[in-house]
Formats: sequence, structure tokens, C-alpha cells
Amino acid sequence: MKKPAGRAAAAVRAAAPPELRLEDAPMSDIIDVLAGGQVTATALAKAYLARIAAYDRHGPMLNSVRALNPDALALAAKLDGIKPSAKRPLAGVPILLKDNIATSDKQPTTAGSLALEGARAKRDATVVKLLRKAGAVILGKANLTEFANILAIEMPSGYSSLGGQVKNPYVPALMDDKGIPIVDPGGSSSGSAVAVARPACAQPRSAPRRRARCCIPRA
Repeated sequence: MKKPAGRAAAAVRAAAPPELRLEDAPMSDIIDVLAGGQVTATALAKAYLARIAAYDRHGPMLNSVRALNPDALALAAKLDGIKPSAKRPLAGVPILLKDNIATSDKQPTTAGSLALEGARAKRDATVVKLLRKAGAVILGKANLTEFANILAIEMPSGYSSLGGQVKNPYVPALMDDKGIPIVDPGGSSSGSAVAVARPACAQPRSAPRRRARCCIPRA
């Protein structure tokens, strides 16, 4: 995979030292280091935002994240002193939402459509309410096949008129003459799939029981 160059690469290295490899750190490890006080929610959010800048906006330009939450770092800062617990199991864990899941904050909910550009929901979807209650930090909205691919026959996977085309993270340059990935990036939820594969947010999987290590700066 084409790696980010220059400032983008430096930002990724600075935000996430190799002791905690965000490339393969499962959510269980992230929760462990948050609970152990080895990293703050703010530092973790900055690390993932640096990865989004490096891989999604620059470098291979995967285009998996349609828009960032302008309040992401402020939300993370409020959770810096709160460790994951039975009451708030995801406290400080950074996540992305598919852009057809309603949020009542500053983030538009567009389903990737130019027709809904800037549209905002009045209420959080139930899953969003539960995630907020659990302490998750919503970094932004993931790109998707427009309107979850109900508009047209043979709509390219991961294409939306507002978000553009999501690329397969393993072969991002393998495109046909129309700019469509030859290797499918993953159906309606292409943006979400690529964001997890890269990753641009916490990966929802467990790891073998072992002691997590972390040297991400605390602030």
C-alpha cells in the first residue's frame, strides 16, 4: 500500500509510537491502555485523526471518512479523566459512524447524497444514544455507497455524490478507466470497512489475552 509521505507520515509516527501499533490494535487493547491510564482519550483521538489525514486525505487518499466531527477533540477532552468501566465501557474509545446514522450534533447526516448536503437530524439514532452513554468518542462519519445503494443498478461500491469514491486500502491504485476500484472496497458500508481496515478508528475485535503496551503521549 502507498504510504503517506512527508509531514503526513511524520504526524502519524509522532501521534502513535510503535509500542501501540494502531494498525493492528484491537478495541480490547485500546480499552486496556485507557483503563490503565497509559493514554488519554485526547491523545488517542489525535492519533486516529492523524491517520485519517495521512491515509484518507493524503497518501493513498482512501476517501473512507466523509466528514470529521468538529467537536471530536472537545468530546475526548471531557473523557480524559474517565476510565472505561462497567458503567461506561467505551469511555474515550474513538469510533466512526456510517453517514446514514442520525446524530443530533454539528455533523450532517447525508447518506452521501448531494441532495442532503448539510442536512442535520433532530435526534440521535438509538445506537448513537447508546454509544454516547457508553463513552465513545465519535470522530466523524464514514463514506458509503450513496443511500446504501438503493438508487441505481450497478452503482459502484463505495461511491457517493457527496463523498466520492472509496478505495480498497490494499490496492488503492488499482482502478479502471472510469475511476472505479477493480477490487471492490466492500459494498454499501465500504467507507466503514476501509476505515476499520486502515484503521481510522478503533477496530471492533478482541485480542489474545496479553499485556497491552502504549507510549502515545498523554496529552
